[in-house]
Parts: sequence; C-alpha cells; structure tokens
Amino acid sequence: MRSILILILVCAIAYCHGQSIPETQKIGHADWEYIFSKLPEYKKIESDLKVFETQLQNQVKIKRQELETKFASYRALPADTPQTIKKDKEEELAYLEQNLQRFQQDAQASMQKKQTDLITPVFTRVEKAIEEVAHENGYAYIINPLLVGGGNVLLFADAKNNVSNMVLKKLGVE
Repeated sequence: MRSILILILVCAIAYCHGQSIPETQKIGHADWEYIFSKLPEYKKIESDLKVFETQLQNQVKIKRQELETKFASYRALPADTPQTIKKDKEEELAYLEQNLQRFQQDAQASMQKKQTDLITPVFTRVEKAIEEVAHENGYAYIINPLLVGGGNVLLFADAKNNVSNMVLKKLGVE
C-alpha cells in the first residue's frame, strides 16, 4: 500500500514538473479622465466647446424671444379681429414653435458632432501612446478603471500599475 502511495506521489510530481508554469502577465490601468485633464489641447477643446455652446444658446434665445414677442402680439389682438387674421397668426406661431424645436434638436446634434470632431484626434493620440507604453513596459493589458457610466471596471487596482503618468510623459506633458 505504501509503495502504491509513493508511486502515485512520484507520478504526480513528475506530471506537475512537466507542466509549464504560465508566465505572469502584467496588467496596468490608465485613467482616461486624468490623462485628458492634463493635456493642454483638452483645455482648448473644452473652451472651444463652451464658446460653440454659448453661440447655439444665444441663437435659441433669439428664436425663443421672437416666438414670445409674436405670441404677445397675438394675445394683444382685439376681440373683434377677424378669424382669418387670427388663424394666420396661429399658423405663424405654430411654425415658429416647430422651427425652434427643430433648431434645438439640430443644435444638440451639432454640439455632439463638434465634440467628436475635436476630441477624436486627441483620443487617437492618447490611445497610441498607451499602446506604446504597454509595449515598452511589458504590459499584457492596460484597462481603464472607470466605465463610461462612472462605475468601476476593477474592484482593486494597485497604484503602481497606473500608467497614466507614463502616457502623459510619452505625450510630452509634464
């Protein structure tokens, strides 16, 4: 019985010794928000977007004031105003209101396009820098520790694996 046990133990050791031990893979994380917040061009993008948004809001305000002025004019019509004139004014008000709603939708789409147009080249540059840092430092994976919705991707992230500062250095930002 003892010899069988020893034989099984020897076989198990031989089997385990023959198995290769997997190489440990380095995993790093990079905080996109932190990296972007440190880039000088990101501050310019934020500024450009605020200016663009203000311009759109001013145009919406002008259209809304025009609608309110026409509505006040409509309400000020005398009671004996002919129905055809009232109907024309109501149609004009409906048209202006639809025009305002359409402009607001177009402005929102325009704002999103402007943001995408401005951020895409920076995003591509940061993505390339992250890839270079990963290759240069032997990382198998680099992940973003935050989801878009704000939830964490990782339950634990060792700060020594945060490559955000290396990425900023690669981008020439101190």
